[in-house]
Amino acid sequence: MSKKILFVEDEPSLQKAMKEVLVQEGFDILTADNGEEGIVQAKENKPDLILLDLILPKKDGFTVLEELKKGEDTKDIPVIVLTNLEGTGDVEKALSLGATTYLVKANYELDDILKTVKEQIK
Repeated sequence: MSKKILFVEDEPSLQKAMKEVLVQEGFDILTADNGEEGIVQAKENKPDLILLDLILPKKDGFTVLEELKKGEDTKDIPVIVLTNLEGTGDVEKALSLGATTYLVKANYELDDILKTVKEQIK
C-alpha cells in the first residue's frame, strides 16, 4: 500500500511540481490550497505525512499545525514545514508546535524535499 502525503500549499505551480515528483515516487498525494481545507483533509484521510506551507489563506500554517497536534486522530502525523519564512522565530515556533522538519523553499530543490519526505515516512 502506498503512503499518503497531504500537501497544503496555495501556490499552484509548486503544488503541481511537488505532486508530480511524489506521484512518480509512488506516493498518493492529497492537496489542499488553504489552511482550513488542510485540516479537513488531514482529519478525513489521515495521511502518513503532511507537507505544510505557513503562509496560507483562511488559516495560516501555524494555526493548522496547532490544530493538527491537538487533534486525537492527527497529532501523530509527522509535519514537514515547507515555507519561505526564514526568521529564526518562525522556525522555533513551528518546531515548538510540533513540526518535525522546517525547510525554506528557496534553499531546497524538489529532490532534497523528496529525500526529507522519504526519511520522515519510513
